[in-house]
Amino acid sequence: MFRGTRLVGLLAVLSAGCASVPPLDNPLNVRPVVENPATVSPVTPDANSYAEVWERVIDVLDDYFELKSPSRYAGYVETQPRIAPGYEQFWRPGSPDRRERLYATLQTVRNTAKVTISAGDRGGYKVYVEVWREVFDLARPDRALGGAAIFHDAPTVDRRSEIITQETTSNRSWVPGGRDYAFEQLILSRIQQCSECRK
Repeated sequence: MFRGTRLVGLLAVLSAGCASVPPLDNPLNVRPVVENPATVSPVTPDANSYAEVWERVIDVLDDYFELKSPSRYAGYVETQPRIAPGYEQFWRPGSPDRRERLYATLQTVRNTAKVTISAGDRGGYKVYVEVWREVFDLARPDRALGGAAIFHDAPTVDRRSEIITQETTSNRSWVPGGRDYAFEQLILSRIQQCSECRK
């Protein structure tokens, strides 16, 4: 009896390993609708095929980001970091779903995209998209008094003898927040939709 219970417990523990949480690099377990890298086939394979794919990638990225260093010959595009819009900026694109909009409303988040275009199979091109998320971090809450007693009856004249200059060390920093798989899928699906609509 005790041996059977131990065997059932061991089987339960081993089977629970297969039903564990998603890995840390994809914590929401976003299922890829479009493979990354995505294969993009031009309408007619000719000398202008690469230019067509390049222009489509630039067009889609330009809807969400400001481009930093596009290199057509290297097939590489990097964007400037952009603050992700929350619910207070409902008209701006950039947060692919409701959860990301809520997260961007409650926490300042910025995204940076990196896209690589390389030659693919049978005349097509492979477009690899990475969207990196960074979270804004402060040493303490902004405009907080930091636990000091609050007395609003300060003297009218401030007689400081030291020179007041701009703060030399910034206490603001951006902490890496991993990849934004949902945003990558949105960009890849838009790139593929346009290549299919031209056929």
